[in-house]
Amino acid sequence: MKRRLPGTRKKSGLKIVLGLLLIVVAGGAGYIYTAAEFEREAPSIEVQESLYWNKKVPLQITLKDNRGLKNFELLLSDGKNNLVIGKGEIAGTPQEQILKISYPKSNLIDPNATHLMLRVSVDDSSLWNLFRGNHAQKTIDIHIDDKSPSVSVLANTRTVTQGGSALVVFAAEDENMDSLTIEAAGEKFKAVPYKKEGYYAALIAWPFLKNEFSGEIIATDKAGNSRKTHIPFYIKQHKYKVSWIEAKDSFIDGKITDLASSDPEYSKDDKLEKLRAINETMRLKNEDLIHSLGRKLSEKMINAWHIDKFYPLKNGQKVASFGDERHYYYKTQDQEVSHSYHLGYDLASTKMATIQTSNPGTVVFAGENGIYGNMPMIDHGLGLYTLYGHCSKFLVSNGEQVKAGDAIAQTGTTGLALGDHLHFGVLVQGVEVRPVEWFDTHWIKTNIDDVLKEADKIIEGK
Repeated sequence: MKRRLPGTRKKSGLKIVLGLLLIVVAGGAGYIYTAAEFEREAPSIEVQESLYWNKKVPLQITLKDNRGLKNFELLLSDGKNNLVIGKGEIAGTPQEQILKISYPKSNLIDPNATHLMLRVSVDDSSLWNLFRGNHAQKTIDIHIDDKSPSVSVLANTRTVTQGGSALVVFAAEDENMDSLTIEAAGEKFKAVPYKKEGYYAALIAWPFLKNEFSGEIIATDKAGNSRKTHIPFYIKQHKYKVSWIEAKDSFIDGKITDLASSDPEYSKDDKLEKLRAINETMRLKNEDLIHSLGRKLSEKMINAWHIDKFYPLKNGQKVASFGDERHYYYKTQDQEVSHSYHLGYDLASTKMATIQTSNPGTVVFAGENGIYGNMPMIDHGLGLYTLYGHCSKFLVSNGEQVKAGDAIAQTGTTGLALGDHLHFGVLVQGVEVRPVEWFDTHWIKTNIDDVLKEADKIIEGK
């Protein structure tokens, strides 16, 4: 029988103890690295690194953490003095906390300072980092701006007719200008830089279905300061025609069915549902395309803008006016089945007559557009667009530059047209307006040319 050497038992026991200790340490380390209480993800501070502050509206900072927020500190500095403007524990350790910071009343921060630094610090409720939690810090560069932009109207169209157009030229200045908008009758219009820095021109419109109208220029800077300036318009109401049209079987079985067959969305078994699908659903979809095309406006400065009267169809006779409200009935007037508005001016002469553009521009669309059929659409600048519906043939293509007098298409019966004619539409920044104004040389001189000349004298100092 072998005898163990002295100390062998002790060494064996020590190994067991060390082994168990390593297992415990490894288990503890594993637990710390995997347990939710010891998560290692730092909180996030959601705010721009550089911003503008008008001192009136509180700054808003959002703190987030995947486990829970514990405390925060806000340190404001004017470059010489520091001031703690917020500090404390966050009750309930929420995963998100919004801090609203008001401008301090303390004299420690220079009231005339135009530049401040804000240091945001936050800790979460994790047990990581020796139970101190994860830490995040962010420094925000703040530009102080408590002055509103200056805005002054230089010249504008005097009288605006319901459904018509108007022009305004104005000056607007702010070193931190952010946006310039003209609001009129619930619509928003953009302005184009005009002649010199700080001057702007904008065509605006009075939507024909709105009974009230006023115009305001709204200038807003990056700090949120704003100025609203009224444009002195006289307004003139206009009553638009209301028509009752019989929807005959020949019309529904002919044009309506032909258009419905182009897309399963409009192929209804019931003929009256089919009529509504084309005259209302398809029409609105087609108008949405027109509106989206007509809202595009270049931000490049223009030095001048001139427009001649439109005369798209030689010897063209009026077939239908702009703004007609049309009620369609089936067999008797007490059975109204559909309703729509006519958003253009219809002209007819001979079959497949040549259509000309009276002013230069860029073709922004030359394709098929539902009830409008084959439809070229042209951008003439300053937000003025014209469209030509029901064409039988295109003579221009999308993206092409056209000159005044260029032939662009031929009249036809495509789309929802019963006879060969031209549907001529005019839009100002996506809003349909009365074409008759743009047919009239005197109206253009008084409301466009003279307004620009009046503004030019002020801008050029003559």
